[in-house]
Amino acid sequence: MSGSNFPVKFIPSNMPENAITERIIKCAIAVHRELGPGLLEEVYEEALDIECKFEGLQVQRQFKVPVLYRGKAIGEYKPDMLVDDLVIVEIKSVERFDPVFEAQVLTYLRITQKRVGLLINFNTRLVKDGVKRFILSLNKNLETPK
Repeated sequence: MSGSNFPVKFIPSNMPENAITERIIKCAIAVHRELGPGLLEEVYEEALDIECKFEGLQVQRQFKVPVLYRGKAIGEYKPDMLVDDLVIVEIKSVERFDPVFEAQVLTYLRITQKRVGLLINFNTRLVKDGVKRFILSLNKNLETPK
């Protein structure tokens, strides 16, 4: 990630999340080929849900995650997707990535105690150029190459 202070780390090939993220990216590419760029995030979320389920992945959408402060619930987040109970997926359809999107994925990973997240921007010529993969490890936030 250019301009980031996060060290780069590869996801070990024996992590189940690695295979799942590859399948999710494959599904995102299929959705993008069919729909192209420029639609609303909700449209891509619905299409990616359909495509992932077609590929045999289990998907939870917009599920509520409580935010706790000193043991008290103070709010909740709703990540776009959780795939196979292992990978958080945040969908965007924006002209440019904003660092707050990356912080959002990292926060979702932390509060859900998941290790791997994908940030997918469908508003790109090639969706593979709009994919960022993150891993949360040893209390450090790490981005991995695509």
